Amino acid sequence: MNDPAAVNMAAMLGALDTGTFLGLPRRAGIAFPDIVVIGAPCVTPYPRVGAYCASAPTVVRQASATYSSSTHHMNFDLGGPTLPDGVVAVDDGDIAWSLDDAPGNRDRLRAACAAALDAGAVPIVLGGDDSTPIPVMQAYAGHGPITIVQIDAHIDWRDEVGGERWGLSSTMRRCSEMDHVGQMIQVGQRGSGSARPSDVADAIDRGVTFISAQHVACNGVAAAIAAIPEGGSTFITIDVDGLDPSLVPGVIGPEPGGLSYYDVIEIIDGAAAKSRLVGFDVVEFMPERDVNGIGALTVFRLAAHAMGRIGQQVSGDKRAAALQNNSQRTEHS
Repeated sequence: MNDPAAVNMAAMLGALDTGTFLGLPRRAGIAFPDIVVIGAPCVTPYPRVGAYCASAPTVVRQASATYSSSTHHMNFDLGGPTLPDGVVAVDDGDIAWSLDDAPGNRDRLRAACAAALDAGAVPIVLGGDDSTPIPVMQAYAGHGPITIVQIDAHIDWRDEVGGERWGLSSTMRRCSEMDHVGQMIQVGQRGSGSARPSDVADAIDRGVTFISAQHVACNGVAAAIAAIPEGGSTFITIDVDGLDPSLVPGVIGPEPGGLSYYDVIEIIDGAAAKSRLVGFDVVEFMPERDVNGIGALTVFRLAAHAMGRIGQQVSGDKRAAALQNNSQRTEHS
């Protein structure tokens, strides 16, 4: 790190030089983690733009390094530590990827997420462009119904772009076609993008709940939280161009306005209060366009907050299981 203030903060907090997200242990050798962080630098790129977010997982991990020894310190946004005692979180590194092998990229990411789910863990995926959630959600086949909460300036309902049906403009349409995907709540759309009026009509016909950035600015995020089914399973996907660009300047399609940091935190918290968080991803961060590292810090903090809420749910499960086991032992003694 070249910024003396950043170096001093890292030294003061006893930062760990692990190269992993928040200094987490690597996945190798840990059979049954509770949370698995997976990097997806590139999945299905459009030829004309390439892998424009490929460095994002590395840069987000670097941004987290300053706080890598403080996962058990008080986090005031969470009301407790970022990682509760007894919760095992690991970093599985980045999937192997190639600009010339989009199907292979999708297969590898889907397999990595499926392996995490099979181990009983919750995936947290660091993208990568916004084609990332398609194979991630495919990994949840058999785990539905899953409610998707998407934060994005754009709705991603194109059927294809230049003949490509698996790219970043088609993410939510492809997810809508999966049998295990239930309700879809899309928050933060504003301005104009690749969507045509017919795409919006198709989404509405599918039952999508749209809550625009302007609605959030005027009314807050209560409508988004109210739309989440009580007691279900929720996957949160964040395209960071859904946030105000002052928070994440490094995006390919910046738009004036957007959600605040605490709007997004409130949505994560509201989803966790009403449902089970079964996965999280964050996409569309372009480090090369970042300003003073503020975007990397924001992306890291959002992923860490989601990890913290997931960790609290896991910790609650473990406490309940321990109480039940103690009760059963008492009954048999």
